[in-house]
This record gives sequence, structure tokens and C-alpha cells, in this order.
Amino acid sequence: MDINLIKKMPLFSSLSEDEQVVLSEQFVMRRFPKNSVILNEGDDSSSLYVILDGRVKVFLTDESGKEVILNTQSAGEYFGEVSLFDDGPRSASVMTMEDSQFAVLKKQTFIQLITENPLLSLSIINGLTQHLRALSENVRSLALMDVYGRVARLLMDMSVEQENGDRIIDEALTYTDMANHIGASSKMISRIMQDLKKGGYIRKESKKIIIERNLPPAW
Repeated sequence: MDINLIKKMPLFSSLSEDEQVVLSEQFVMRRFPKNSVILNEGDDSSSLYVILDGRVKVFLTDESGKEVILNTQSAGEYFGEVSLFDDGPRSASVMTMEDSQFAVLKKQTFIQLITENPLLSLSIINGLTQHLRALSENVRSLALMDVYGRVARLLMDMSVEQENGDRIIDEALTYTDMANHIGASSKMISRIMQDLKKGGYIRKESKKIIIERNLPPAW
């Protein structure tokens, strides 16, 4: 693995340059096409995956096949860290949303690293804390917000503010994707989105969703 990629990763910023060089030699590179399942919920694998290029979704499914998306991640982020600290099965599944490349680090190598570098443990704990906070917010949203409130929150969370004040979601986001994110039906999502378009709050431009003004407080 290119040492320059290691240097750009906040997760490994506490390592010395010599340690980063050694670490770069321990990664295995993997590439997967779009819609490939990298990990299945319940798997016994125990490796850390760093996303070098592409995008993935982390999700759960029930017995009927219904999917709930917990998170989406892109280049520079990582997943699989929980399995590095226990021997339990994978807690969620991960699928590529586009062609993606990963750097994979085995558990044994990682444990040796954190034993020798306590600051690396702190980086991982910080990442786990952020994931836990995000999960708590998702649970709060599902429990306390109506469907419109969840849609509005999702749109705001996924969008990036532009210089002109508009907010843009610069990735393909289908009604099914949105439904899986917030635990609602695609039909309900479609109705809400169509109303927001008619009201001049949002518009679609190719695969982008553009939020042109503040979303209404209720629907």
C-alpha cells in the first residue's frame, strides 16, 4: 500500500513515519464492483477495511429481506473495527454502492499495533463513539419523528451547503434508498418528495437533489 495513503488517514496519524511505513506493508488491497457484499451480518471475519475509493452502505436485514441502512461511508473512512476487539460475528452487512477499492488489515496485525501505540486505540475509540452518537440519533429519529421529519432530517444530513445558499445531495439517492434509511415505505417517500418539488423547496438535476430553500417544519 502506498505510504502516502497511510499518511492521509486520520486513523493512523498518531504513528511515526517509520511505523506508517511498516504498516503500509501489512495491508492487502481488494477491489470490488458495484453492489458487491463485502461483509454479511453474522460473518466471523475479523479485519479492518479502509475505503480508498468508492462508497459503501452499512445495513441490516430482517427475515423477510427488508433492509434498514445504518450508514453510508466513502473514501478515507473505515469499517469492521468492532470485530477487532471481540470474537463475535459481524453486527451488520456492508455492500458497495459503486466500484470500490479497500485496504484490508488483519486483526492480529492491528492488535499488535495498538499494543505498541496507545494513541491508535484512542483514535479507534473516538471513531466508535462518533458511530454510536450517529446511531443514537437514528434511533431518536425513528422513535420521535414522523415520516416527514425523518425525510427532512435525511435530506439535510446528506446535503452540502453551497456558496449561493443552496444545499446539494451530490449522489444518486432513490426513494427506495431513502425508505431504507428512515424505515418508511417508498410510496410515502415519493408523496413527500413530490410535494416538496411542487412547493419549490427542492428540485432534481440529473442525479442531484438541490434544496433551494428551508424545508417546511411540517408536512
